[in-house]
Order: sequence, then structure tokens, then C-alpha cells
Amino acid sequence: MNEDVSSVSPTLGFIIKTIEYDGYQLNIWDVGGQKTLRTYWKNYFEKTDTLIWVVDATDRERLDDCRLELKSLLLEERLSGASLLVFKNKSDVPGSMTEDNVRTGLQLDSIKTHKWKIMPCSAMTGLNLQEGLQWVVQDAKDRLFLY
Repeated sequence: MNEDVSSVSPTLGFIIKTIEYDGYQLNIWDVGGQKTLRTYWKNYFEKTDTLIWVVDATDRERLDDCRLELKSLLLEERLSGASLLVFKNKSDVPGSMTEDNVRTGLQLDSIKTHKWKIMPCSAMTGLNLQEGLQWVVQDAKDRLFLY
């Protein structure tokens, strides 16, 4: 988002941004993951093309909770047509979980109802953030031309 990363902190609440990418307008809803906010997530599902699920690759202790929340979300009827991009954030941190650790921990291979992709990323360095958006846009384009 071309922001100064030295002042970025976890989302407390909701942040709404619109960005232009590859000729498309993307409406981004950054919804905080704190347990107190999770009941409000369903208010943001309408007309969602892609769910971007950000996993902290340094937080092994919360991976099981992360898996349960993701599994619950993917059962939501209003997300039934959405694809899933899993960003394995903090991939640049030594000792962080591998892609295979996250794939297994979230049981991604068992997801048959949604097209999904996992990508390592770093919000601090920008690693794969553009590539992730490119995947989101291409996936939406591919689905548009199916109908």
C-alpha cells in the first residue's frame, strides 16, 4: 500500500481502502483478527471475490486457532464463490514456519470447495505482495470469462 512500514501495527478494527491494480479497482477490507472482532467478519462477506488470509509464520501456537477460524469462514454461504489466497507473512524472519508447515497446519489440501493458493510474503519487505495481488486479479478475470 506504499505506506511507511515502520509505523504499521496490527489492525485494530477495520480499515477500508481502494487501490488500482492492473487496470482493476480493488476494494480491500482489512479486518482485524482479534477474537472480539470475529463476530463482525460476516458483515464484510457480500460480493467477496477473494479472501486473503494472512498467517503469522512466526506464531506456531496460534496456527490451530487460525485453522479452525478459516474452516468456519469457508462454510459461510456468502463466501462460497470466493477464492482463497493464504499469505504466509513474516517469511523473511529466521525460524519462521515453512510453506509446508502452514499448508499442513491449516489443512489446506483438504479444501475442495474453494480455489486456493499459498504464498510466502513479508509485509515489511514487500516480498510477494504484488504477486499476490496479481494472482487475485488473474483469478477474478479467469472466473469472469467462465460465464
